[in-house]
Amino acid sequence: MRELLIDSYPINDDNPCYVIAEIGHNHMGDLEVCKEMFRVAKECGAHAVKLQKRNNKKLYTKALYNAPYENENSYGKTYGEHREALEFGTVEYKYLKKWAADVGITFFATAFDFDSIDFLANLGVPAIKIASWDCTNIPLIKYAAAVGVPLIISTGGAELSDIRRAYDVFQDNRFAFLHCVSSYPNQAHDLNLKSICSLRECFPDTIIGFSNHYSGIVPMQSAYLLGARIIETHFTLNHAWKGTDHALSLEPNGLRQLVENLRIMYEAAGDGMKMVSDSERAAIYKQGNAIHALRTINKGETITERNIGFKAPANGLPPYEYENVLNKTAKKDISTAMDFDWEAIE
Repeated sequence: MRELLIDSYPINDDNPCYVIAEIGHNHMGDLEVCKEMFRVAKECGAHAVKLQKRNNKKLYTKALYNAPYENENSYGKTYGEHREALEFGTVEYKYLKKWAADVGITFFATAFDFDSIDFLANLGVPAIKIASWDCTNIPLIKYAAAVGVPLIISTGGAELSDIRRAYDVFQDNRFAFLHCVSSYPNQAHDLNLKSICSLRECFPDTIIGFSNHYSGIVPMQSAYLLGARIIETHFTLNHAWKGTDHALSLEPNGLRQLVENLRIMYEAAGDGMKMVSDSERAAIYKQGNAIHALRTINKGETITERNIGFKAPANGLPPYEYENVLNKTAKKDISTAMDFDWEAIE
């Protein structure tokens, strides 16, 4: 059975969908805002919250780090200043780890570089996320895998051969792949959600999920029906806040509705065995037909199409026994008020 254990929660086909509220940098560099996002995400029913960790000076070239970046969503005059303004360090991460434990929600982050993997490993996170653009970064994936915690790897922009290459890194199944389309926001015609089915078929021992960049919940619900067992979605407290991701993120009402809908879908899926449920037995009895005497049938009389028919409730032989009942003989008088059963005929 495919299964991934994160912070003691077993993610598999038999449990409710695991929902990650991707906060990223929607906290805008404000620790108090981030704390509130953790709390509200838990209140909405998410299983986990996730940030993004970078060593910006090592991750970006000097040219990109120092490139002008002045626009309505910028937090600095250069791209480096912008990224540093949104980057939490050791003090904030330690505080947020404790806060998440107090709130009762799992907390981890995406690592974009080797230093960030070390940072998260030292922090003691229960999982590490690998972003889509690092699905082909086998050295980074190998380094993260050596930490020994589960990895969640997004696959936006990756071919199946790239995903197989990442799969071959692992000696066990302590990882998951998330189908993802790396455009922001996604358009419905680009989502290709049937890829979830393909990934489940190609990697039958691996949990497959979906990382969403669509501004709505319908694709995530569809992804669950297609076999996604982890749903990751960007989360914000206000679409109008400053930043590039707020517009495609779910606000609390949306996250709450998503979690509730996924719960309903999980319960509604059942176990796949077609049978009469306890909840429908009363209705089936009341409205269903059974074989009934149309008039009193005297003892010794032959059962014919003229003296039996079908009536509700279903308190006798079912209609499919009709051919087997014809031409039998009544063992006793059978009134219209009696159940028509095998004990009455021979």
